Amino acid sequence: MIRSSSHFPPYIRRHLETRLTQALADTPVVCILGPRQCGKSTMAQHVSPDRAYVTLDEPSSYDFAQHDPKGFIGELPEYVTIDEVQRVPELALAIKQSVDTNRKPGRFLLTGSANLLQLPRLSDSLAGRMELLELHPFSEAEKEGTAGLFLETWMSCKLESGITSSTPPQASTLPRRVIAGGYPEASCRSPERARQWQEQYIQSIIERDIRDISQIRDSADTGRLLEYLSHQTARLLNVTETAKALGHTRATVEKYLSILEKLYLVRRLPAWHRNVQKRLIKSPKIHFRDSGLAAALAGITDDTWKIDRSAFGHLLESFILQQLQNQAARMPGKTRLWHYRDKDQVEVDCVLTQGNRTWGVEIKAAASVKPSDADGLKRLASQAGLDFQGGIVFYDGNSILPIDRELKLYAVPISKLWEL
Repeated sequence: MIRSSSHFPPYIRRHLETRLTQALADTPVVCILGPRQCGKSTMAQHVSPDRAYVTLDEPSSYDFAQHDPKGFIGELPEYVTIDEVQRVPELALAIKQSVDTNRKPGRFLLTGSANLLQLPRLSDSLAGRMELLELHPFSEAEKEGTAGLFLETWMSCKLESGITSSTPPQASTLPRRVIAGGYPEASCRSPERARQWQEQYIQSIIERDIRDISQIRDSADTGRLLEYLSHQTARLLNVTETAKALGHTRATVEKYLSILEKLYLVRRLPAWHRNVQKRLIKSPKIHFRDSGLAAALAGITDDTWKIDRSAFGHLLESFILQQLQNQAARMPGKTRLWHYRDKDQVEVDCVLTQGNRTWGVEIKAAASVKPSDADGLKRLASQAGLDFQGGIVFYDGNSILPIDRELKLYAVPISKLWEL
């Protein structure tokens, strides 16, 4: 059931490692959450290689834990990693009882492929005893081995404009990066092999994980919703229209959406409004958490950007949102992400807030920027007033260029997300 962890060969360093080390030093239970196959177990064993390791994917461990949770926990060493803990929610009470007897920090390192905050039996039992950390698929900065400090640099007003020479011109790497996504297994394969892995991964999630966390026996309908949403990523979510398209009730679609969110496959990006109460009633956008999975489901390849710029543009928006989310999670204070759309259909792809302070981000796949590309940011600035701190238009170019110095609006190369 238990095997000792061994040192892994060199691997891609994760930006979450520092927070994990800190949490293990002062908290009895630490849980790393994130989608299956995003690197949770690998990081856990890399950061804390000497502790015992048990996975609930092994049938014998799963059966023991499910039928005798207290006995299972009692058989474990003092310091242990338990992988895929969401498969046996009943373990939470046994872990709580063990921790209440021995509150040494770092005793239990858990990993979960479902959001435990949405699985009450797990999260409620360990309230006050557990720190939750979210790990996502690789960011582009992690792939490149850089610090991933673009967001912090920009929001602290340390981003410097300037023209960068590019001689000779180089082909854009954006299509390849967006289509690959961030899953470790896909990232180290050829495009054709990566696509095969992504398709099999999605099928595995549909056939197995959905049943693990829900009462749904036939998960095919959830798979149909996931495929439908792959064509809707970075668009406004209309649950009623989605229900009509799939032949389900609104309540059923909401239930399925909740399952996909629990599994870290999609997210709803809420609408920003200066009036906090109106934020609650405006439509969110739906985003895939990994652009590679969305591309696989929608049948988009790296040639699509030449043929269907609209489809690629929406995929690019979800890709950049994930990069921003990864960096925002590591910054001091709470940085929240939104989108903006007003009654005139003026939009801003991503709005970031820290308290009342507000920033805006527009995303363009083009290699150049027009002044009109910042119109949405100017509207956001007028709505936010003195709370507006600045905005950027991401584009596929090389230079950081001023658009409106008074409003602190700049055109910024997308590559800065992994170069800084």
